[in-house]
Amino acid sequence: MVPYYISLGSNVGERFYFLQQALESLQKFDGVEVNAISNVYETDPVGLVDQPSFLNCVAGGKTRLSADELLAAALRIEQELGRVREIRWGPRTIDIDILTYGLERRDEEHLQIPHPRMRERAFVMIPFAEIAPTQLIAVGNELKTTVEMLENVNDKSGVRKWKDINWETELGHFEN
Repeated sequence: MVPYYISLGSNVGERFYFLQQALESLQKFDGVEVNAISNVYETDPVGLVDQPSFLNCVAGGKTRLSADELLAAALRIEQELGRVREIRWGPRTIDIDILTYGLERRDEEHLQIPHPRMRERAFVMIPFAEIAPTQLIAVGNELKTTVEMLENVNDKSGVRKWKDINWETELGHFEN
């Protein structure tokens, strides 16, 4: 089993519902365990700013799936939840990004691990550091913890805790 972390975001329709459904769907894949989920944060959009605010969280666990299979699972969940890719960084029902897959490094057109822009994004690093403060991530030729990476994020002002979430209650069978 390989440890993984993903980020999830939604800014269309019932945003929290889409986060819940994505996490429920992820747990149904054979060989995927979800062991930690952050609180939910409301965040200002990045890139294309003329759109509704997002709800974001980070989840992690262990998987028997390869990184490519985990990506395929994420894309399938996005599709099932109505994700439409028309505008880069545009509004979406759900967005699922693989942040890390063990200590693997990949730089391919379809998959980059660790996620290349996560260390610039407070909406990823705040919830990531919440659930895995000592998680090591390859940054150049170094390994840094999520907390160290969060310290280097310049602007954290667009990220606000939406509410504390009891994921065991929300998902029923989640084990934290």
